Formats: sequence, C-alpha cells, structure tokens
Amino acid sequence: MTTLSYDASGAARQAHEQHLPALLEDRVATRIFAKDATLWGPDAEQESAVRLGWVEAATVSQALVADILALREALRSEGVTRIVLCGMGGSSLAPEVIAGTAGVELTVLDSTDPEQVSAALADRLAETAIVVSSKSGSTLETDSQRRIFEQAFTDAGIDAASRIIIVTDPGSPLDQASREAGYRAVFNADPNVGGRYSALTAFGLVPSGLAGVDIQAFLDEAEETAEILNEDSEDNIGLALGSALGGTSPLRNKIVIAEDGSGIVGFADWAEQLIAESTGKLGTGVLPVVAGPDSPEVTSGAADVLVVRLVSADADDVQLGANEVAIAGGLATQMMVWEFATAVAGRLLGINPFDQPDVEAAKVAARGLLDAQPEPTPANFVDGAVEVRGGDWLGDAATASEAVSALLAELAPDSYLSVQAYFDRLAYASLEGVRDQFAAVSGRPVTFGWGPRFLHSTGQFHKGGPAIGVFLQVTAASATDLPIPGRPFTFGELITAQAAGDAQVLVEHGRPVLRLHLTDRAAGVRQLQDLVSALAGKAASHTQS
Repeated sequence: MTTLSYDASGAARQAHEQHLPALLEDRVATRIFAKDATLWGPDAEQESAVRLGWVEAATVSQALVADILALREALRSEGVTRIVLCGMGGSSLAPEVIAGTAGVELTVLDSTDPEQVSAALADRLAETAIVVSSKSGSTLETDSQRRIFEQAFTDAGIDAASRIIIVTDPGSPLDQASREAGYRAVFNADPNVGGRYSALTAFGLVPSGLAGVDIQAFLDEAEETAEILNEDSEDNIGLALGSALGGTSPLRNKIVIAEDGSGIVGFADWAEQLIAESTGKLGTGVLPVVAGPDSPEVTSGAADVLVVRLVSADADDVQLGANEVAIAGGLATQMMVWEFATAVAGRLLGINPFDQPDVEAAKVAARGLLDAQPEPTPANFVDGAVEVRGGDWLGDAATASEAVSALLAELAPDSYLSVQAYFDRLAYASLEGVRDQFAAVSGRPVTFGWGPRFLHSTGQFHKGGPAIGVFLQVTAASATDLPIPGRPFTFGELITAQAAGDAQVLVEHGRPVLRLHLTDRAAGVRQLQDLVSALAGKAASHTQS
C-alpha cells in the first residue's frame, strides 16, 4: 500500500487554494497522464509531444526486470560484485538515490576529476563491471569514462567487452556502436523520456538492479502512485505540490528542500536537477536549495523562500513554519509525485518543463577551450594555497578572505550564492560544510554543486533563470593526470576546460564569478574552510552585539 502525505502552510497553502479550481477545470492531472502535449502552450508542444513517456514508465519498465536480474546473477556467478555507473545528471542522480536508500553499494562516477577517476579505477577492478548510461552516447564525460575503463580492463587481462553494460536510447550512435563492439548487454530506454524524468526507466533501473536493489518492488510502488496522481481531484497531492513550487504569488523562487527524517538518501540532490533544469529558463523558474532541517534558509523567513520538508511517513504532528510544506512517502512514490508536480509547476510558470536550452552553452565553451588550449588567465593575486581570479568588483582585495567578502557584497536582496567545486567530491566531501556557513554569513540562499555534475543540473537555472546568481568557483590542482584513450586531451585538461568554460558563460551573462584555484588540494581546502569559518564567526559576533 502506497503511503503519501502532504501538508502546507502560508504561501504554499494559498497557492494551492488559488490554482486548484483551474487545475481541476482544465483536467490537468488526467491530461498529463493522457500525454496531452498542449498543456504547456504552443511553443512547448513539439518538445512535450516526445517527452511524456515518464507517466507510464513504471508500467513499461516492468519488461526490463527479468533481464536485469538475470544479468545480475550471471555477473555474480563470475565473481563480478562491484558495479560502477558512468553517467551524468539524470543518468546518475536517480540510481545514486535508489541504491543509497536501499543500502546497496553502487559506485557513481559522474566526474572528470583525474583523482576521482583514478580512485574508481583502482578499486577492485577484477570484481567490477561498468554501466555506461547516456541517451545518445555523445556526453563527453561518460564517453571518456568508458574509454579509460575499457583500457584498464584490457591492460589487466580482462575481457573488456564482458564487463561493459550500456543504457541508451534505441538507435542512438552509442546503441549501434555498442552492439558492434559486442559489449555484455545493451539496454534501451524509452526515447520519449528526458534524462531528469528517467528514474523509472532503464537509466534508473539497470545500475540499481545490478547493484542489488529490489527493482520489482520499486516499480510496483511507482505504479500505485501513478494511479493516485491520475485523478482530477482536490486531494491530488501532486497538484498541491506543483502549485507550491510554481504558483506562489509573488513567486517564492528559492525552494529549500530540507531532509527531515524521510529515510531517503540524497533525494534533494535528485530533485535539485529535476526542478532547476525543468523550470530555470526564459528568465524565470525556481531554484532548489539542498539543505538540512536546521539550515539558515529554513528559519530565515525570507520573502523569496519556500521550505519543503521531507519527513517520515511515521512522523506524528509535524509542526510547520510560516511558509512550509511537509511531504512524506516512499522513494518511488516521491519520485513520481515530484516529476508530476514539476510538470504542473511548468504550466503555472508558463514555460516548457521538458527542454534545457542553456545547458549546451557551457559544453560549447569547454570544447572551444579544449581545442584552442589557451594559456591560463593570470591570477589577480595568490594567497597561500589559493590563486584568486575575479572581475573589477574585486576592488582592492588582497587576500582570499577579502575576495570572498567582495563577492558577497555583490548579493542583492533577491540573490543567491552558488558554490561550485570542480574536484573529487568523495575525497573532499567535507567541503560541503561551507554551504551552511555561507548561508549564515550572507543571509541569502546558497547552493553547493560539484563540477562538472552540476552543469547537468542547476547549470540550466544559473544561465536561463533570473539573473540573480553570484558565483564562487573552486578548482584544484591534481597530483596526477590521466590521458583519455583516443582523445587529444587528458582528464585534467577536460575538467579545467569545463570549469573555465562555465565561468566564461556566466561572465558573458553579466554575473560576478570569483574563481579560487587551490594549488594544493588538502591545504587549499583547509584554508577555504578556515576562511569561511572566520567569516561566520565574525557574522555571529556582529549579530550578537
């Protein structure tokens, strides 16, 4: 039996009351499940017509289960017990949440950082199979990861083809090339589902199922939820959440998603891409902010913030703040609800929730830098293990701390700060702790993203949403580098170009970007953490006085 509950207060409740009559009159719920591409207007109709397969994914994907489980048993009989997922954005975020919540091991390689790639290669290669997930196969990061694993298997005397599993759209260049190469298995996903809506397709199920998740139960739960959402009813929680996300007036365009006992591991990271990439375009949209229940944004009371708490289905009498939502449900249930609600929010915002027109800009800039191989931009100055680069707004800043303070001074009352770290997210996970500190210091919502994976997520909102972001980019030197087989550049050169390319596009959009390059990773991370702690301490002292 599917468990799903929802409660809302303040602006979220008012949005539901305001929009529900029209949503019911227009039969939005049943039309979504009928794949009515006209719901988002004429400009979106062509794209929407080929992007609504997610509404029936839980049913369509049932046919995949037997093949996935058979492959899992065959691999285990050969001693292959470690699954590495090579994928980006929608191809990696859902499996990471599904496996993490189920408590099974899945190594997600969604980075081009040479040290993170090296670590993935060095771990139990003899027991490893990789799942390469890409709709077209043209994703540069994923192709590079496949190439280096294929070489590593071969160098170790392992039949590489027997250890490579592909998930892609039917008829894609990757589909054809993989079958010709004789890879272990090729799974085709529904081409009428976009990446960020693909959790219940082969992209979510193949790596999760091979890792050991009970994907049959997962799909069964999602099917039950789809039946609940496919009703034009005032009790439809998907309509309520969609109204809260995209229908507050005036629009609260910072959605703070706080994990508060749901038991779902990393759900907000998955929802972050779904919402940001779906809504952040044409100068509008809502920015998801991944936070904890006690993060500064949750209690700020800011007029542009709406808090969504992910709570346990067993929670009794959840106390809501002034403008909050509390939602509970199993993982498959929540995924279905949030996909549906995001589509509803897109209608209320007047945008196409199924395209991502600004994601390509950073990719083009990165490829241009890879081809040109320009000299690095000289640093404005060096402070300890940190090289500092920024625009005229830096003024006379002479230390990294002063540079960060100058960046924070660029924040307007409706701004947000985006911290973007382009290096090993596993080895330096503690750096994420600066997010709450920055939120406390700045008094504004703060997002934290690991590059290049956030480029396939919040990257769309940063460029296509309202021009209110202020950006702190952190890059790091690597003690080692890795050549990419068959490519004229290395992983180190690739991630450097991706960071520089994204910064270039943001500056072209008129946004302030502070670039901190750590010449020594460990020392630089400590210096940055100490810097932010000191700023937070000063801010706390000022508040108390």
